[in-house]
Amino acid sequence: MSDQPQPPAPARISPIRAGLLCRCPHCGEAPLFEGFLKVRPVCRECGYDLASVATGDGAASFIMQIAGAVVGFSALYVEIAFSPPMWLHLIIWLPLAAALSLGLMRPGKGLMTALHMRNRAREVRNDDF
Repeated sequence: MSDQPQPPAPARISPIRAGLLCRCPHCGEAPLFEGFLKVRPVCRECGYDLASVATGDGAASFIMQIAGAVVGFSALYVEIAFSPPMWLHLIIWLPLAAALSLGLMRPGKGLMTALHMRNRAREVRNDDF
């Protein structure tokens, strides 16, 4: 028997599912975020260094494209099919765009963090070549 600490047991759920559920992608147990989008520096369950997994604004750009496509094409369809007044478009589509963006942001950032961790992604610098 060695005195070295044993590595944590593998997660009971996949890293992708853990990321979508906003859990640590390594253990699947502890919450991934401290605030709305601030990733914890270290997992409080398994001790995994989450600060080394930097996703930047990748999730935000994907979420903007998804929400923009859903709202844009839906608004275009409703305009062509029913021709409602402009104020009705504003009442419907602006809150929907905000709700989609905010609602998808945490799972999107969790998924991006899980993918970075799973693929061992890291920042590449010019002096690496």
